[in-house]
Amino acid sequence: MSITAEEIKGMLDVALLPPTTTPTEVEALALVVRSEGFGQMCVNTAHIQRAVAALKGSRAKVVAPVGFPLGAVKTEIKVFETEHALADGAVEIDMVLNLGAFLGGDFKSAEADVRAVVKGAGGALVKVIIETPFLTDKQKADASRLAQAAGAAFIKTCTGFSPDPSALYEDVRLIRQTVGPSMGVKASGRVGSYFRFAAMLEAGANRIGLSLEQAREILRG
Repeated sequence: MSITAEEIKGMLDVALLPPTTTPTEVEALALVVRSEGFGQMCVNTAHIQRAVAALKGSRAKVVAPVGFPLGAVKTEIKVFETEHALADGAVEIDMVLNLGAFLGGDFKSAEADVRAVVKGAGGALVKVIIETPFLTDKQKADASRLAQAAGAAFIKTCTGFSPDPSALYEDVRLIRQTVGPSMGVKASGRVGSYFRFAAMLEAGANRIGLSLEQAREILRG
């Protein structure tokens, strides 16, 4: 695989999402993301303004998780959070699929939930987290098609908060085969080495969600 370090950095969404995250930690990560040239930084919506301010003048974009990590809030709340995150300076949204509606067979409500967030995003890129550890292969494909039909730009594998939150080669390949070449696929979950990173790209991912140390390990590899 022929790829430069700068191209790799541009594909990485460096995340800091624990509920214990402090403002000082957000600012510290933003300084690292800025100085080391990573493409994206993902923080919870309470920290968006702080991250945007710390990254001002850099190429790094701020990604906002919405309905995170459960996805089990009303659609209106997801839309409200989306609109406020974008107003605070985020430029991408990672929303969590309403898994209860989806697994209960209410595809119409699950799709409407995604569609409303996409509309609320007003053209900003929306990634839909389908939480692959909870799904069968058929459900992974169905969830991917649902999000695609609702206008999402990316399918994302995991929040990192589910049981065994690993991005699997087979899952990424299945998602890519399901949505085709025009939609993005974000592999998130224990992609902590260059070998794993290369495998995700080979499977069809074009964005990776990970921690700072995992990002640094990929570049060392």
